[in-house]
Amino acid sequence: MKKLIRVTTSDISLFLLLRGQLKYLNNHYEVIGLSADTGLLHKVEKREGIRVIELAMRRDISLSRDLLCLWHMIKIFKREKPFIVHANTPKGSLLAMMAALVTRVPHRIYTVTGLRYQGASGVGRFVLMSMERLTCLCANKVIPEGEGVKRTLIADGITRKPLKVIHNGNINGINTHYFSPEGRQTQREETRRRLGIEADEFAFVFIGRIVKDKGMDELAEAMNRLLRMNKKCKLMLVGWFEREQGSITEEHENFFRNNDSVSYVGYKKDVRPYLAAADALVFPSYREGFPRVVLEAGAMGLPSIVTDINGCNEIIVEGENGVIIPPRDKNSLYEAMLHFIDNPDKTTAMAANARRMIQEKYEHQDVVEALLEMYQGLEGNG
Repeated sequence: MKKLIRVTTSDISLFLLLRGQLKYLNNHYEVIGLSADTGLLHKVEKREGIRVIELAMRRDISLSRDLLCLWHMIKIFKREKPFIVHANTPKGSLLAMMAALVTRVPHRIYTVTGLRYQGASGVGRFVLMSMERLTCLCANKVIPEGEGVKRTLIADGITRKPLKVIHNGNINGINTHYFSPEGRQTQREETRRRLGIEADEFAFVFIGRIVKDKGMDELAEAMNRLLRMNKKCKLMLVGWFEREQGSITEEHENFFRNNDSVSYVGYKKDVRPYLAAADALVFPSYREGFPRVVLEAGAMGLPSIVTDINGCNEIIVEGENGVIIPPRDKNSLYEAMLHFIDNPDKTTAMAANARRMIQEKYEHQDVVEALLEMYQGLEGNG
């Protein structure tokens, strides 16, 4: 059986983003997961039934550490002799495509998800764009995660290689059996009771890294404004404060941590209880590739407020399963949140469409079958 090595910078990506995919592909290839180990790598090994290899990688740039990591990766590829190396996180992908090229791996596949350079400027932007160009140059197949990413790669001159989105986009689709609102009324009531959310209060939920680029400053201001208007609403904040990509203001962090109308619960492996307890997802991010949380929310029957950016504007259809607003616009965010609260009939109608629209376009099984078909199309070439 031919070997397929899936490379991510951290095991968190293997654990969360590729759930079920690795197990499915392992029926057709000898799948090996390669990443840093933060404590989840061997859980991936057990859950997916694959072999894993630990390799120290970090998101931040360090020439000495990165060269050492590249050298170890080259040795691993020489030993394993994979038919395919497929990578999908920026740092891991750069190193993997370079190592795979050096070791003459026949098929070097790079799935482009979020483009980090979009949130940078000056020298930092130049470095990150150069890394993307080099990664694409070393790959012999580049897959944009969605149509928005594809347009950006072309517009910014990142690569001239042929670009084709797998299925309707997203790296793994969504398992709508796992993310389902069915039978969750009791969990909804228990979670709301535990967090002090009254039955007549509208509950928004945000899930993700709590950083500036996720629109968290705007969310704090919009939520504050709603509270000043005496609107009956609460915000559940599921994630973690991170400063690597730009911290939010101290005032807004204090608001999120201490305000009685905000329930900050930290990082959670299973976000379904909070989606079940919510009435809508609010996701005012500045940039994305193809955000999984919007798929999860839709599968759980939630309408979403998202920004007009890659991925979000492919999942959400204005007025049908959510609302699309301009990024970095606190007034538009406030108006959208207010609209959801003040127009329960429209919000309920969007919620009724949400799950169906995800099932029709992003079902996990359809995505992994399309990925397998792409892999099998390589069989006569190497």
